[in-house]
Amino acid sequence: MAKVCELTGKRPMFGHYVSHSNRKTKRKFLPNLKRKKFYIPELDETIELKVSTSALRTINKKGIYTYLKELHKKGEIKLF
Repeated sequence: MAKVCELTGKRPMFGHYVSHSNRKTKRKFLPNLKRKKFYIPELDETIELKVSTSALRTINKKGIYTYLKELHKKGEIKLF
């Protein structure tokens, strides 16, 4: 299962743990992803997406259908 947001495209980032003695070892920063079902009344359809919590906040602010239309207009996703 890929750890990628289906709307924003957020992916894991890589960096280092840095100890007190300044030793560096590899680590991974994972995005905060949630699997969520959305009902779109304009299409009378329910979809399930794996989205980041920042995308959830935007969806709560604008609405799922408006947000999907914006992403489609930018060419980031293909709308139904």
